[in-house]
Amino acid sequence: MDRVFKALADDTRRKLLDRLFADDGQTQQQLLRRLPMSRQAVAKHLAVLEEAQLVTTRIAGREKAHYLNAVPLQRIYDRWIGKYRAPLAGLLVDLKSHLERKEPMSKQRQLYTVYIRTTPEKLWQALTQADRTQHYFFKTRVESAWNKGASIQYKMPDGALAVDGEVVEAKPHTRLVQTWRIRYSPEMEKEGFSKLTWEIEKQGPMCKLTVVHDELAEKTAADVGGGWPYVLSGLKSLLETGEALPALP
Repeated sequence: MDRVFKALADDTRRKLLDRLFADDGQTQQQLLRRLPMSRQAVAKHLAVLEEAQLVTTRIAGREKAHYLNAVPLQRIYDRWIGKYRAPLAGLLVDLKSHLERKEPMSKQRQLYTVYIRTTPEKLWQALTQADRTQHYFFKTRVESAWNKGASIQYKMPDGALAVDGEVVEAKPHTRLVQTWRIRYSPEMEKEGFSKLTWEIEKQGPMCKLTVVHDELAEKTAADVGGGWPYVLSGLKSLLETGEALPALP
């Protein structure tokens, strides 16, 4: 958390995060066009943001795309801000206004990274077993045979279908690709399927979990963008402490 606070203390780094919030997945060159500074300065600031895990990257051809990673901000909220509901409500109102002002966008991509002190086997179980997902995935229980072409359903405690999709690729303990369609909102259900990729990399006593949500239509992108940081923070808390996060207000 010290690295996160240090990264956020600089105005230029906050502007870089603002740029990625407005248009995620930009290269260094694209970011450079919007800021009056040298390539070396932008690279230095991006390195600080990457070290704090506020920005994560993905190679696209010869370029490296940068994505806003909101998971550390969610963890700050969980520890320091959660008990102050009124400020959060104000932030959400500002976010809602910002999203509603934006012009319609083409399909979007969101990318998140979180480091969890666990094994690939335990992490895979937490992603694929109903008695685990119910503790961090908004109380939903996942159901699937987890082989290619199998259906996937996330069901609420009353049995209502929240999300459905299909397994595209499943490599236990390493990689899971699935389609994703929201069913709890008629508007978002009409937007159809997006693609969700989970990548697990063992790094010493930890696992690096990268979540890529691709092919997102506008309303679905706005909805899941507010949910993934909470889900991944809850997954980390469950695996490292055995306890789930409190429910969102």
